[in-house]
Amino acid sequence: MTTEIRVPTLGESVTEATIARWLKNLGEAVSADEPLVELETDKVSVEVPAPAAGVLSEIAAKAGDTVGVNALLGAISEGGKAAKAAPAAAKSKPAASAAPSKGGREVEVRVPPGGESVTEADVGEWLKKEGDFVALDEPIVSLETDKAAMDVSAPVAGVIKRIAAKAGETVEVGALLAVIAEGEGAAKSNGAAAAPAPAPKASAKSEASLSPAPRRVAAEAGLDASKIAGTGKDGRVTKGDALAAAASVRQQAKAPAQPVTPRATGPREERVKMSRLRQTIARRLKEAQDNAAMLTTFNDVDMGAVMDLRKEYKDLFEKKHGVKLGFMSFFVKACVHALKEVPDVNAEIDGTDIIYKNHYDISIAVGTDKGLVVPVLRDADTMSLAEIELAIADFGKRARTGELKIEEMQGGTFSITNGGIYGSLMSTPILNPPQSGILGMHRIEERPVARGGQIVLRPMMYLALSYDHRIVDGKGAVTFLVRVKENLEDPQRLLLDL
Repeated sequence: MTTEIRVPTLGESVTEATIARWLKNLGEAVSADEPLVELETDKVSVEVPAPAAGVLSEIAAKAGDTVGVNALLGAISEGGKAAKAAPAAAKSKPAASAAPSKGGREVEVRVPPGGESVTEADVGEWLKKEGDFVALDEPIVSLETDKAAMDVSAPVAGVIKRIAAKAGETVEVGALLAVIAEGEGAAKSNGAAAAPAPAPKASAKSEASLSPAPRRVAAEAGLDASKIAGTGKDGRVTKGDALAAAASVRQQAKAPAQPVTPRATGPREERVKMSRLRQTIARRLKEAQDNAAMLTTFNDVDMGAVMDLRKEYKDLFEKKHGVKLGFMSFFVKACVHALKEVPDVNAEIDGTDIIYKNHYDISIAVGTDKGLVVPVLRDADTMSLAEIELAIADFGKRARTGELKIEEMQGGTFSITNGGIYGSLMSTPILNPPQSGILGMHRIEERPVARGGQIVLRPMMYLALSYDHRIVDGKGAVTFLVRVKENLEDPQRLLLDL
């Protein structure tokens, strides 16, 4: 009996997906509900489980193909007998595939999926070299995408026989990184690993010979595939090659090409290439300024009530929950309360529509040595102060070690950034697209203020709300900031939902 594997329903408005990689090879035995293939949509990555136990007897769509909902992916023979080898076997591109060798299996290490919208990465530092023995799950190379850095681990124990991508190269998802000769015998048979053969010069290419990503770019730009110079292995055209060719054509159409010569550096200067993360930060911040009608409104808040509350309960709080009671949890709660009253600040613009969010996923800006990242507190309205503090502490720790996952930094509805920890008195934070609002916190300092006809010193903090004026009116922005101020100056309002 044969059971078909089809693309499942992927959610509202999602009609198609791209096959990221097959987790099983043709002819392999699979268990019921065991993940078979990874799909990527424009919103999420999902794994398709086996509908029955048996043998993967057919692969109907290869890695890189775009498939619609309910499209045929493959088939499982439930009787335990694999179908005869078919041409479809060549279509599967798993993250780690094996081929027999004299010293044991040769297992390929490939670029894993990097999450939503991530199609390529830069090869960072190789942690192992050719001929080195590696243990199962031991990190062997670091990759850097435009959103995060990640380590790729060895899928098996053995010896690195070949390194296929050098440090600094840009590689696509699914591209070959290295080959590992599995087992102890591999160390003997492959002790002296051969150097990679030099790539031959690029030859003429047809559109059909291109991989899916560069083929789409070439088709959209109307490029002749045979005229694109390939820089990949064996002269293959990468997505970066196609994008560069398309950009060159657009530039030539606008104006005569102007040679760009990097400025010569002096003896006391150093030129360092921007990391992909820093390039992405720069691009997204500029896009936010270009695409939004950004405006900032200010207010100040007396932090005395929150500081008194922390002082009274900090020891008991830390003893019970294992984390210090900070200011950020109060700000998260105050912002969620204000967002419920002013939903425009929690919405986003999509073309000519406004999407109102009925959930409160708060992005918390965290500074690292490599740049700013914004992990997200999911459903912050359902979290206690202790849960918020624990989550933020965990985010900070993993951000500094580069262990945050891509999906943990996507999908926020509103952002909070705290420049006060660096001593900032006042700032105008930049929006985190496609969000419509971001709150900037600043340092607390004693300032003279009027209270009951008296001039007194109070611990004051300036607050700044930057917002997209296309969707948030001035009245809504001011109302939001006033509600945050009221909730912080009288924290009991949060408990009473006032």
